[in-house]
Amino acid sequence: MAHLLGGENLTVSYATRTVLNGVTLGLEEGDRIGMVGRNGDGKSTLMRLLAMRATPDSGRVTKRSEVNIGYLDQSDVLDGDLTVGAAIVGDQADYEWARNPQIREVMGGLVSDVDWHANVHALSGGQKRRVALAKLLIEDHDVIMLDEPTNHLDVEGVAWLSRHLKTRWRANQGAFLVVTHDRWFLDEVCTKTWEIHDGIMDPFDGGYAAYVLARAERDRSASVVESKRQMLVKKELAWLRRGAPARTAKPKFRIEAANALIADVPEPRDSTALSKMATARLGKDVLDLENVSLDFLGGEPGQKLFDNITLRLAPGERLGLVGVNGAGKTTLLKLLNGEIQPSSGKVKRGKTVVTAVLTQEVKELDDVSDLRVIEVIEREKRSFNVGGKEFTAGQLVEQLGFTNEKQWTPVKDLSGGERRRLQLLRLLVGEPNVLMLDEPTNDLDTDTLAAVEDVLDGWPGTLVVVSHDRYLLERVTDHQMALLGDGKIRALPRGVDQYLELREAALAGSTITGGGNPVTAASGPSAPAAAGASEAEKRDARKAKNRIDRQLGKLKQQEDKIHAQMTAAAADPSAVGGLAGLNKKLKDLAVEREALELEWLGALEVLGE
Repeated sequence: MAHLLGGENLTVSYATRTVLNGVTLGLEEGDRIGMVGRNGDGKSTLMRLLAMRATPDSGRVTKRSEVNIGYLDQSDVLDGDLTVGAAIVGDQADYEWARNPQIREVMGGLVSDVDWHANVHALSGGQKRRVALAKLLIEDHDVIMLDEPTNHLDVEGVAWLSRHLKTRWRANQGAFLVVTHDRWFLDEVCTKTWEIHDGIMDPFDGGYAAYVLARAERDRSASVVESKRQMLVKKELAWLRRGAPARTAKPKFRIEAANALIADVPEPRDSTALSKMATARLGKDVLDLENVSLDFLGGEPGQKLFDNITLRLAPGERLGLVGVNGAGKTTLLKLLNGEIQPSSGKVKRGKTVVTAVLTQEVKELDDVSDLRVIEVIEREKRSFNVGGKEFTAGQLVEQLGFTNEKQWTPVKDLSGGERRRLQLLRLLVGEPNVLMLDEPTNDLDTDTLAAVEDVLDGWPGTLVVVSHDRYLLERVTDHQMALLGDGKIRALPRGVDQYLELREAALAGSTITGGGNPVTAASGPSAPAAAGASEAEKRDARKAKNRIDRQLGKLKQQEDKIHAQMTAAAADPSAVGGLAGLNKKLKDLAVEREALELEWLGALEVLGE
């Protein structure tokens, strides 16, 4: 495999902390690499270096001269004054980009629900992210680097992106490097994993699951070595602690060696053992929604977000909720928590139910932003019972990854992931028996996610989780239900796979597909559907559209061939009939292509695309 780019002895330091310390690595053709590590360990820094968007304090990054790198940063890099269409395809006419199957696939997969003519600054954060991703993916790149590309993507969007990356190049062509906390995505698309920690990079073969197993084996081997050293440490300590008179006669070199051995014991990684947090007693009745309907807030009269739905939560039930954006997942949690009342139907709540909700924004911490982490927990209680053992507040917060130093950090100075961890712990110490989590994985790295899942695994109450993180849903919930945007709630006996099938079937009923994804008309992704066409007319239009797609593809190949011949003929006018003949052929193809494109647009009008 050909070498594409690499870094040699890369070192980056901030103040007194070294983020990367002499890291050497490389990307080859065919590499599909996921990068994992704790927040702040240097994943994004390393990606910026490799993308040549930043320079190291020492070391260098090199690449082959012809290698083209596409890079998606976490920050907003789009011109807010541009329309969505201009931000993605520039000044290309609609028919120009629409004839390219790859561009149509990207459009359908990422921005089919975004107003083509809206200004970028008017979009939500998630829409801006998808527009930026679409702009990157329609371009030709040898290497693609994506920093948290799954942020703001729903389950369908993540599934589409995984399919796109798996089929974008042949097996031994191109390369991509991705930083993400979505472990299902890492398993689905990556064949290698880079773990960034303690200033170094450890490579592993395989996706996330293979990495976890390999790291466990590495840690097991290290623990064997460490246990032997600990035995030696104990012997040396015993030797050092023998009576004072004897200690004065001990060889100096032996004392120095023993002290060095003791000082070299490494700090263990953060661990979590909140497996049995006490909860309030839960009776037989928990929460029931019976024939509940809810009107759209601010919508037209008669528009319903929920239409006569029934949902019953049992003691100890673990339910995962998936659904399209705007289908009402967060609103459903508010109904269950009693924050809003239904337009009709009943919400029944058990007498002993104590609920707690982890919201997406974690605004609940705003009122304690000036307090320190330890003070927030001590406000609840000073001692806690976990698994039959008593813990102080300090011990408890340390169990969820807050070191002694972090415990005294003001809440306002915490990162997004740390705020989420703190609020989850704050909710748990309140001893609820029904816990509802709204997108709990936002801003958390893979190690912290594993720690949080460890907490949830042993939590004995009723659990409801809303998340786009497929790995989390399948790990901590026993069954899933779907909100598809039609006012109903559906059980998913086969899990997230069944949800994706339902969504694909729903989309196929209203749009035609290209590469398995919704395709938009030349007027842009928000073009209104045509009315009045019969099913037979739509069927004929679909066949015509597919035929024209093939013909346009063949024309493109012919045009490319003629352009190559014209380049050769420029050096040798006698070759291939000369430039005049080639130019005439090219004009004839252009006329044929224009006629096909008009026919293609006509077919889309019939289909309402």
